[in-house]
Amino acid sequence: MKPRRAEGLNIVPFIDVMLVLLAIVLSVSTFIAQGKIPINLPQADNVEKKADDKVVQILINADNHIYIDDKELDSSALREAINAIDNATMIEVKSDKDARFESFVQIISIIKDKGHENFSITAQTP
Repeated sequence: MKPRRAEGLNIVPFIDVMLVLLAIVLSVSTFIAQGKIPINLPQADNVEKKADDKVVQILINADNHIYIDDKELDSSALREAINAIDNATMIEVKSDKDARFESFVQIISIIKDKGHENFSITAQTP
């Protein structure tokens, strides 16, 4: 009489497939986390991260196009959009290091004219 062979489900190929899928998801998620608008942030030695629930991002790319939450705006629409933001909401200003300083100063001026003091300027660590 032959010894009985244990019949069962071989899960080794399943684990291999899952590990490959996990590697793909992790590598793609780093691209998603960066955002849609490419910005090369300037470097700073002392960078502080704050975690707020409500954050409005104002981005200036290298071509001096201004975006609020991934929507491109011109100067007049920019002022209206910033004035519509609640004073309790955190505004995060990100500017490409190759953008004109004038665009950055314009945004800070609008924020200060409104009296909004809950904003941060984002840089990256070297």
